[in-house]
Amino acid sequence: MSNLFEKELSSEKLFSGKIIDLYVQEVELPNGKKSKREVVKHPGAVAVIARTSENKLLLVEQYRKPLERTLVEIPAGKLEEGEEPIVTAKRELEEETGYTTDKLSLLISFYTSPGFADELVHLYLAEDIQKMDVKAELDEDEFVNLMEVTLKEAEQLLHEQRIYDAKTAYAVAYLQLQEAAKK
Repeated sequence: MSNLFEKELSSEKLFSGKIIDLYVQEVELPNGKKSKREVVKHPGAVAVIARTSENKLLLVEQYRKPLERTLVEIPAGKLEEGEEPIVTAKRELEEETGYTTDKLSLLISFYTSPGFADELVHLYLAEDIQKMDVKAELDEDEFVNLMEVTLKEAEQLLHEQRIYDAKTAYAVAYLQLQEAAKK
């Protein structure tokens, strides 16, 4: 066991919501002192990097209430209970963009904010995407605008802070590295 381990002494659930649960935990620190931790439990999520046959990156513009503004992001969504991440990735790609694929590969999984949350995002690369004849339905409380942009345009959206979340910034950096490797 690590010498940095914090032993949980107690845990109280303060809130149980549709997406998250919030706990306050009392822990024993490595030096024997006690402290409180506020912990957000999240079921996990997926995000998808997808490009059209014209090499356009699929992005969605969506209003984000905590920020009181819209952001431009790669398609993403939370895992449903018992659902495998690859299934979620395909579902979110279809719902948010109207495209589908049978070729999804996991690039990496990462924690979004490990200082207070356990949300793990699984980032997939979608290849050989095809436009669906009939677009899948969005969740009833979800509204997005589909955008198809070049890598240069995505870089500009980053510069303008319209792309302003880690998963999408990571996706743009990944594509930049892929382009640089081709040269």
